[in-house]
Amino acid sequence: MSSLDYFNDTHRMVRDTTRRFVEQHVLPHVDEWEESGTFPRELYVQAAEAGLLGIGFPEAYGGSGEDVFMMVAYTEEMMRSTSGGLVASLGSLGIGLPPVAKWGSDALKSRIIPPVLKGEKISALAITEPGGGSDVANLRTRAKRDGDHYVVNGSKTFITSGVRADYYTVAVRTGDAGYGGVSLLLIEKGTPGFTVGRNLKKTGWWASDTSELFFEDCRVPVENLIGPENGGFFCIMSNFQMERLNLAVMANMTAQIALEESLRYVQEREAFGRTLSRFQVLRHKLADMATQVDVSREYTYRVAARMAAGEDCIKAVSMAKNMATRTSDFVTWEAVQLFGGMGFMRESVVERLARDNRILSIGGGTYEIMNEVIAKQLGL
Repeated sequence: MSSLDYFNDTHRMVRDTTRRFVEQHVLPHVDEWEESGTFPRELYVQAAEAGLLGIGFPEAYGGSGEDVFMMVAYTEEMMRSTSGGLVASLGSLGIGLPPVAKWGSDALKSRIIPPVLKGEKISALAITEPGGGSDVANLRTRAKRDGDHYVVNGSKTFITSGVRADYYTVAVRTGDAGYGGVSLLLIEKGTPGFTVGRNLKKTGWWASDTSELFFEDCRVPVENLIGPENGGFFCIMSNFQMERLNLAVMANMTAQIALEESLRYVQEREAFGRTLSRFQVLRHKLADMATQVDVSREYTYRVAARMAAGEDCIKAVSMAKNMATRTSDFVTWEAVQLFGGMGFMRESVVERLARDNRILSIGGGTYEIMNEVIAKQLGL
């Protein structure tokens, strides 16, 4: 293995396993799932049997251990499905479960983690509210202590896996205004007072179910508290670092696949008696696309290596996410343009990549919020 290679033999095994999983279980059906707006629940079990759902989680609960580049390899290969929505929904445990694994009680971990890693249950993260997307410190969903329960009132929206999830890691207000009054609760589907709203229609990520959640005098056992009461904001922010890295990887792969599709197309498509690849303006456009993809991916890998070494990478991961999503914005836009009318057709991979791409600079903290994080880290 080259000293410059971020991936070891174990990572390559994960990559190979994920590639086979995608080829066998996903690609033959992905177009159908995109059009129907969902995919079979059994895919979670199949992913678990392949050892994919346990990536990043403790071995004691059925996982394969925390390994940043194992997750990078998995995400890159899953994106070969060409469906960002499927990747996001199948992988919603990657944002819903880590707070339980890191800060939940032993009893909560033992009860919640194993069935999720087996694909028997689905985990989701519920933070965003109708009145304030990125303003986590000022969320309004209230949880009031009443004996051995919290009574929860409020709502959430844009929740990935919101329709089909069984376990929801929910951000609530247990204290005063501001970040110091935020807590996390594990709320289970079927809890009286908790209802799931409609499956929201989206521009992209069609295969992912996304919903609203409503809580009306919903009684949640105190033992479902994740971490300390009023200490949830730190847990949320810590969780965001890995989520943002993963979104950067998704963006880079979105751009990579769009580039590959474009390179193939310009060598096949003819205009004015020659292939598109013979037009200098298009060759230079593709050179620019390739350059941005390579630079963004390499920076993302470097940030991942720093995170794997235990460094606090708040600024760097925010930069990586913004660079990756700007790259995917540019590359998917140009890919559709290169394809012309075919780039506007659903049968074209670049059409799906372009609409799926749009959420990547919004989810996990918008481009503007990332810049604000970066500015603060610069002392501004």
